[in-house]
Amino acid sequence: MPDGVTLLADHYAPVGVAAPPVVLVRSPYGRRGLFGWLYGRGFARHGLQVVIQSCRGGFGSGGLLDPLADEHDDGLATVAWMRRQPWYGGSFAMFGPSYLGYTQWAIAADAGPDLKAMATQITASQFRDAAYVGGAFALESALSWTTLTDVMSRRFGGTAVLTAPRLTRRAVLSGLSGRPVAELDLVSAGRPLPFYRDLLTHHADPAVPYWDKRDFSPRVGEVEAAVTMLGGWYDVFLPWQLKDYEAMRAAGRRPYLTIGPWYHVDARHGRPALAEGLDWFRAHLLGDASALRAAPVRLYVTGAEEWRDYPDWPVPGTRQGRWHLQHGFGLGVEAPTEAGPDRFRYHPAHPTPAIGGPVLLADSRPRDQRRLEARRDVLVYSSPPLRSDVEMIGPVSAEVFVRSSTPCLDVVVRVCDVHPGGRSLNLSEGVRRLGPETPGGVRRAMVDLWPIGHRFRRGHRIRVHVAAGAYPTIARNPGTMVPADVEVLHSPDHPSAVVMPLCAPRD
Repeated sequence: MPDGVTLLADHYAPVGVAAPPVVLVRSPYGRRGLFGWLYGRGFARHGLQVVIQSCRGGFGSGGLLDPLADEHDDGLATVAWMRRQPWYGGSFAMFGPSYLGYTQWAIAADAGPDLKAMATQITASQFRDAAYVGGAFALESALSWTTLTDVMSRRFGGTAVLTAPRLTRRAVLSGLSGRPVAELDLVSAGRPLPFYRDLLTHHADPAVPYWDKRDFSPRVGEVEAAVTMLGGWYDVFLPWQLKDYEAMRAAGRRPYLTIGPWYHVDARHGRPALAEGLDWFRAHLLGDASALRAAPVRLYVTGAEEWRDYPDWPVPGTRQGRWHLQHGFGLGVEAPTEAGPDRFRYHPAHPTPAIGGPVLLADSRPRDQRRLEARRDVLVYSSPPLRSDVEMIGPVSAEVFVRSSTPCLDVVVRVCDVHPGGRSLNLSEGVRRLGPETPGGVRRAMVDLWPIGHRFRRGHRIRVHVAAGAYPTIARNPGTMVPADVEVLHSPDHPSAVVMPLCAPRD
């Protein structure tokens, strides 16, 4: 690197092929083992060179890991080094999931015309908004990842993926006993974790200088390389991955997109990620256009349990439908009638929990919510049984009118599919953190939920939760450290609703 730090890399080359294109993989999780076998040998067996590099501060590379901060400069320096090698043939691509995908976006706009292709999975061009979902600190994901990277730096760090969630769970439980959020790293890792504390200090505002060299979303439209994206409906980065897709489309690019029924650490997306990456590189590095599928967008529709091909995202032909909260805890497309608000009390000493939902290092597949729905601090609104199948494919949002006895409030909204036997499975959720305001006034909370691709079957019901917490997915609101009496309004003047994308069901 220009500052004298040495970063280590492994180079794989196919036998008997002169200077073929290179696939660059930059990873904070090591170069060998599974990475070397799947990525190094895997792509080399198909006629491509591969360079797998350990990012700064890990697995033999020098310097100190400052997550997100050095990937632009280190990545470009690596590309410059690669171009000087006698085996470099003049073109390269990049590959990798999660942080390995972030390292791609970090240099993509500046890498030059010899960057021909990128294959990114379960990732985004910025992680700021995933750390502060709707303005609320994503405690479990942030603490688990910073603990993971700390454990990896120690001896026998290969067990980090197994131990980090357990250490995180112990830490967040200790937070319920009164330990400050800023000290939970001492419980999970046994020492201060600088990146965790940086995330707490430098909140979600894009204007905060801390994010200047860590947020590459403003330049996504400048990327000229061919990009394919793979994500999961339950992945922690999906909303921002889709924003990257839409930014490329707005700039006239033609990225490919695949979304499956996967969560972040789901082993099931590994095989399709490699297969799609290889097809993408065959097309854009080796000139084999027949490797590409015809439709640029491929989605797995849950509920229907089938893959679909589409020309774009959002899916053409969808319309936004408002499902209003109704008097008597109903949910329907009809406008609400005049009615008094529904009420609940949120108690920060016993915060409303989350059961499932997108987090970084846990199984985020839908789970039965009936235990959560029995709580007094969760309002539950249900539609009548559906008379026919209803398909929702696209973005989801909510407009909720609330009144609180406290100046600060988190508004959590969740959409569930209720089966005829009563099982209630979460499909989409989101939060909006409302800042200080004089208590007692009506406030309008605009909540972005996770995108959805689901068929609600005939006889099922659509259900919506409204709450003021989802611990430990999000940290407790520091401005709500006393019980909050919350009212949710649903009337002609305050038509609280969830806005969902309605598609015509396919046979």
